[in-house]
Amino acid sequence: MDLEENKNDVYSLYQLIEEGKQLLDKGNREFLDAKINPEEMQIMLFTSGTTSISKAVMLSHKNLTANIMDIAATIKLDENDIMLSFLPLHHTFESTVGFLYPLSKGCSIAFCDGIRHIAQNVKEYKITAVISVPALFEGIYKQIKKGIQKKGKWETVQKGIKISNFLLKFGIDIRRKLFKEVHENLGGHLRLLVAGGAAFDPEIEKGFIDLGFRTYQGYGLTETSPVVAAEDDKYTRLGSIGKAFPSLDVKILEPNEEGIGELMVKGPTVMLGYYDNEEATKEVLEPDGWFRTGDLAKIDKDGFIFITGRKKYVIVLQNGKNIYPEELEILINKIEGIKESFVYGKPDGNDFKICAKIVYDKEVMKEIYQIEEETEIREKIWEEIKKINKTMPAYKYVREISVTEQELIKTTTQKIKRHEEMKTLA
Repeated sequence: MDLEENKNDVYSLYQLIEEGKQLLDKGNREFLDAKINPEEMQIMLFTSGTTSISKAVMLSHKNLTANIMDIAATIKLDENDIMLSFLPLHHTFESTVGFLYPLSKGCSIAFCDGIRHIAQNVKEYKITAVISVPALFEGIYKQIKKGIQKKGKWETVQKGIKISNFLLKFGIDIRRKLFKEVHENLGGHLRLLVAGGAAFDPEIEKGFIDLGFRTYQGYGLTETSPVVAAEDDKYTRLGSIGKAFPSLDVKILEPNEEGIGELMVKGPTVMLGYYDNEEATKEVLEPDGWFRTGDLAKIDKDGFIFITGRKKYVIVLQNGKNIYPEELEILINKIEGIKESFVYGKPDGNDFKICAKIVYDKEVMKEIYQIEEETEIREKIWEEIKKINKTMPAYKYVREISVTEQELIKTTTQKIKRHEEMKTLA
């Protein structure tokens, strides 16, 4: 970027611009007059591979620009914002939401130095907005909570939250002043957090909101360029992914008695298809343009969408009851000292036994419970699981657990590769 001229096979941006100017001066308008077909494939991105082998998704300029316009109508950023980019740019989420969209609004983008440097980068670059995966926000929130608890101020903060939430009913917002120390620890400029790409724990979303951070949840897939729905200033409902974007239609296919069925999407952001894979394309794209997301959801009377789980991984019991692994994982992950978990159905005669593979943090286990041996840790976790079981109907009980320090197999966007985890269990 800074080279004055080409050097050692490295191109200089300045020299390229000068050469371009000379071509234009000589009457070469090849670039300026290039015809763009908005309908044909111009970018090929791979699915994250959480549920099966990764597939190449064909997207057009129309797909991307339609999504950028939808995002701009929902999430408000401007030239004063500085966004932190954390995910790899070969992923549709970061490519569209973390790169093309902020550029379209004149924002600055700061590229993170790595997961260990997030807190430092947020301060250093005076970040105002972060649009990323729940794992990132959950990590930040745990650090905030831990810091408050270490200072013995957790109860005081909870009282402050009650007061500020009461005042909000009258349009008085004192959260940033009341929790000034928390905001300053994150640089003092951070105002907007948007989570997408996986299920976001509603308690953590509420936790950030209570502390004065504008926090939304969104939803999308590589096949939809990617964003389908998101919360915004006007439309928020805790636990939901907001409402469908302006250019899109959504519906629930074959809803059950709870209104849950497969989420279907139709509109200009839906992919052209999977590259060189007509069979896979036909499985998800209906002739009339409706796209089958593979995600189970329900839509309430006000149009808010709630994702309940992945269709492929719902556990259907012999009595016809459905269990959504993600729902149980959120509860398990709240146990102190648990890093992450993976819930699955293990064949048990003609039915399934609900099991969980749980990753623990040895240091936290030692600090909180004063235990180090894996047998003791397993016993402690099992005690906590039994407490969770008591809060649910019997058919949802976790009947068996395994514990480990080994991190679960994940994609670059920190989503569990469920099919790979199932292979290790098998």
